[in-house]
Amino acid sequence: MELQFATVWESIADVIGDSPAVTQGAVTRTWAEYDTRAARLAQAMVEAGLGPDSKVGLYLYNSNEYLEAQFAAFKFRGVPINVNYRYLDEELHYLLENSDAEALFFHSSLGDRVARVADHLPKLKLLIEVSDSADHHVGAALAYESVVASHTPMKRITRCESDTYMLFTGGTTGMPKGVMYRIGPMTSSMAALGVGRLAFLPMPTNIDELPAVVQTSITAGTQLISMPCCPLMHGTGLWLGAIAPHMAGAHVVTLQSHGLDEKEVLETIEAKKISLTIVVGDTIVKPIIRAIDEATTKGRTYDLSSLKLMASAGVMWTAEVKEQLLERVGHLVLVDAMGSSEGSMGSSITMKGVSTPTAKFDRSPEAKVFTDDDREVQPGSGEIGRIAAGGNVPFGYYKDPEKSAKTFRTINGVSYSFPGDLAMVAEDGSLILLGRGSQVINSGGEKIFPEEVEEAVKRVAGILDCLVVGVDDEKFGQTVIAVASLTPDCSVDEPTVITGVKNQLAGFKAPKRVLFVPLVPRAPNGKADYKTAKAMAVEALRF
Repeated sequence: MELQFATVWESIADVIGDSPAVTQGAVTRTWAEYDTRAARLAQAMVEAGLGPDSKVGLYLYNSNEYLEAQFAAFKFRGVPINVNYRYLDEELHYLLENSDAEALFFHSSLGDRVARVADHLPKLKLLIEVSDSADHHVGAALAYESVVASHTPMKRITRCESDTYMLFTGGTTGMPKGVMYRIGPMTSSMAALGVGRLAFLPMPTNIDELPAVVQTSITAGTQLISMPCCPLMHGTGLWLGAIAPHMAGAHVVTLQSHGLDEKEVLETIEAKKISLTIVVGDTIVKPIIRAIDEATTKGRTYDLSSLKLMASAGVMWTAEVKEQLLERVGHLVLVDAMGSSEGSMGSSITMKGVSTPTAKFDRSPEAKVFTDDDREVQPGSGEIGRIAAGGNVPFGYYKDPEKSAKTFRTINGVSYSFPGDLAMVAEDGSLILLGRGSQVINSGGEKIFPEEVEEAVKRVAGILDCLVVGVDDEKFGQTVIAVASLTPDCSVDEPTVITGVKNQLAGFKAPKRVLFVPLVPRAPNGKADYKTAKAMAVEALRF
C-alpha cells in the first residue's frame, strides 16, 4: 500500500475494527466507526466539489470530530488545514483565504466569527458545524451529525505519495504560514515515531506489514492510549498526540475543557488508563505538579500507574520541573523533543536517576549547525550557528517563495530546514539550544538570549512563568525586561528577581526591570508570545 495516512489507517481499521480509536468524554468510536464516519464526511466533501489538493479548514477544539474530519480530508487526497481557534475575524479570514480553503469544519461556539467572514471567502463550498453550544450563526452550514448520517461512505481509492501535507505555523513571528511536506515521507516519519518510539513496537521493514504488528499489539492487550494535553491545531498536539500514535493503532483520548484543566488531565489518565500524554513543557507540567500536591494534601492520590511516557516539543521544559515531576511520578520516561513546524532537530530523555540539563539535546542524525557562511560548527568549538534540520524536511511555505528560499536550503547537495534557532555544539556532539535569532537582545554590544534569562528568572522562588524581551533604550540600544507571573499565594518583589538572576548569570544579562502580570502571554500550545509581552513591557515603561 502507498504511504499515505488514510491508506494506512484504513488498513489498521480492517484488522482492529472493534478496538477504540477516538474518545472524548462518554463518546468512543471504534476503529471501524472512525473509518466509516470519516468516509461519509469524505463523500460529502467530494459531492460538494472538493478533490485532490482541496484545502479543508479545521476551526475546531480538540474533539473526536477534529480527528474524523482530518481523516476524511486525507481519504479523498485533500489537505486538512489547522486553524487556531483563538483567531478572530481578521486572522480567520486571512488564514482561510491564504490557504484557499474550500470547506470549513467549525464548532458552533465559534460560529459568530465564521458568519462574519464566510461571505468574503468565495472559494468556500461547504460549511459543516459541530455542535458544542446552542449558538447557530451560520445559516448555510450543515450539521455535522446530519452530514455523517445522510451520506454513504466514500469508496476507497488509490492515493499518491507526492501529495502535499500542510501544517500552518502559529503566527507568533508574523502571519501564519503553511509549511508544506510531501505526504509519503511524512507518513513514513510519523510511522517510525508512533510505532517505534511511542508504542515501543517492532518497526516493520515494509509498510504492508504494519497492520499485522498493530494487530499483535491489540491481541496482547498493549494498545497505546494517547492523550494530548495541548491543542490539536498545533503540531505538538497533533503529531505527537494523534497522528503518530494512530500509526500504531492507538486509542486517542481528547480532553473536554477548551483550556488546561490539570484536574481533568489527572482524572482522565486514571479513568482511561492513559499510557502516553503530550504536554508543552513547564507551561503544562507545573500546574499538573501543583494539582498532584493539592490532591495529596486532601488525602487524594491519583492512580497514574498506566502512564509510561510523557512527551513535549517546541517549548522549554526545564530540568528542575522534570525532576519535580519525577519525584511525584517516579516511573515516568520524559521525552523532550526539539523541533518546530519546519523540522525536527534533537531530543533528550529523562528518567528517575537520569537527568538532563535544560536546553541540551541529543542531536538528530540528520541535523547540523551552520554558521552564516554555511560552515558546519564543530563540536566543542564554542561557535554559535543556526540549527539545520535534515531528513524529512518541508519543501516550502505555501504561496511564499521568498520565505521558502530563506528557510529551506540545500548545502553540499543536502536539503535542510532552518527554523531560526541558534545553538552551539557540545564536545559530545549534543546541541545546546540558545534560542531564536529573531529574539536575541543586543544590550550595550552584548548579545543576550531571552530563553537563558527566562530560565534564571523562573528559578527564583515564587516565580511561575516568565518571558524576557528587549525594549529600545537610548543608552544601551536595548534594555532587558522580564514579564513574569507568580505562583498562587506567593509574593516576590522586583529586586529579589534581579538579584536572583545575577546570582546565576553575568550581571549584564539580568533584567533591568521586572513587570509582574497575572498571566504571561503564550499561545494555546504554550509557545511564547513575545510580541504581546514586548507590547506589555513598552506600555508599562511609559508610566
